Amino acid sequence: MNNQPKIALGTWSWGAGFAGGDQVFGNHLSEAQIQETFDAAMQHGLNLWDTAAVYGMGSSETALGKAIGNRRNEVILSTKFTPQIADKTAENPVATMLEASLQRLRTDHIDIYWIHNPQNVEKWTPLLIPLLQSGKVKRVGVSNHNLAQIQRAHELLTAAGYAVSAVQNHYSLLYRASERAGILDFCQKNSIDFFAYMVLEQGALSGHYTPEAPLPAGSQRAETYNKILPQLTKLTCKMAEIGTRHDGASVAQIAIAWAIARGTLPLIGVTQAHHVKEAVQAADIVLSATEIAELETLSEAAGVDTRGAWEKPMV
Repeated sequence: MNNQPKIALGTWSWGAGFAGGDQVFGNHLSEAQIQETFDAAMQHGLNLWDTAAVYGMGSSETALGKAIGNRRNEVILSTKFTPQIADKTAENPVATMLEASLQRLRTDHIDIYWIHNPQNVEKWTPLLIPLLQSGKVKRVGVSNHNLAQIQRAHELLTAAGYAVSAVQNHYSLLYRASERAGILDFCQKNSIDFFAYMVLEQGALSGHYTPEAPLPAGSQRAETYNKILPQLTKLTCKMAEIGTRHDGASVAQIAIAWAIARGTLPLIGVTQAHHVKEAVQAADIVLSATEIAELETLSEAAGVDTRGAWEKPMV
């Protein structure tokens, strides 16, 4: 897509309730805070926004739609069909979920529409074709799919004159399964954008948390990451050290810069205006081959597996 920024912004944590920001991240965002964050991003040219119907069961989409207001033509909008919550009685469950998303997002089309999970590639992928034909969906992506599933979805769409144009998988210094499985290579060879989500591992690679100052208790991310923080100390210290060589870049900025160096488009969750400024600056950091090697050596030595409970193995 022309003028696509180097970084996408995620709004998973903007929703509330089931699979929302309050339960997963321990966040409680005000409407004013969300609007301030959105406006700051747009001011800095970060206009690719990602959400999903399942994030807070529609509340993330509603919040994003409200924040966008009358600026829809300035935004690249990305949302997802989640098979697990589909209305299986509908004639086309993908179209039914899309219509609800369009209403919440206050728009008549989605720039990138994703199959969120690979529950049944043969069943769900073809149902995207009429949505592409109608213009309600401009591009199609697949998320959390392995290489064989991505290839099959691509075959099904190319037979109808379309294609998978984006893949969105968990990818970070701590979790490189998509790289090892050959997915990044496949995307590069087929001009498919690879969106890397959880680049900061829900804050564990942000530099803000240590064994002495762990993630806030009472959230799912605290349960997942606090126990492995001691294993990340050497890596995050090295990230901080590398940051000093790049105009005092933060640990989080080095994590983002590494993902960009690997040819991916990091998808960064933002809840405050300063997160936006950090992301913009990270996009300009160019790591050396030596620095990349240092980071990857220490990430391997950490010996952690941060695959999410919703993810199936990629390799």
